[in-house]
Amino acid sequence: MTRLHALVLMVLLAPAAAHAERRCGWLENPSMAKWLLMDAGGGWTIMDNGSGYKAAEGMDKIPDLTAGEFVYTYAAHGYACACMDVDTDGEEGITRIHSVRQLPLSRCRNDAAIRGFLDKDQ
Repeated sequence: MTRLHALVLMVLLAPAAAHAERRCGWLENPSMAKWLLMDAGGGWTIMDNGSGYKAAEGMDKIPDLTAGEFVYTYAAHGYACACMDVDTDGEEGITRIHSVRQLPLSRCRNDAAIRGFLDKDQ
């Protein structure tokens, strides 16, 4: 019985695992070594070596976006629509990427909360 009590106590006292946030919006790679996510909560920096911002862990989880619906803006750079499960720093940075799922462009184009992102290209 003592082992059972100890096990229950460990489970109750163990800190809850942090849950990733689901963020959906425009996943943009506007230039070399720069990645951003624009969602209803604003802009999130994933990587920006030009400003010294450290790249998020799990960058390898970002698939080849050009294999799906992708808008080229310059050379190999551009943007797509995606949902990401991420950890953030609580401000404007993504610190870890758990998963990325590319969505049809229409999903983001029809979302009033993030439609303004497209105005920058006009």
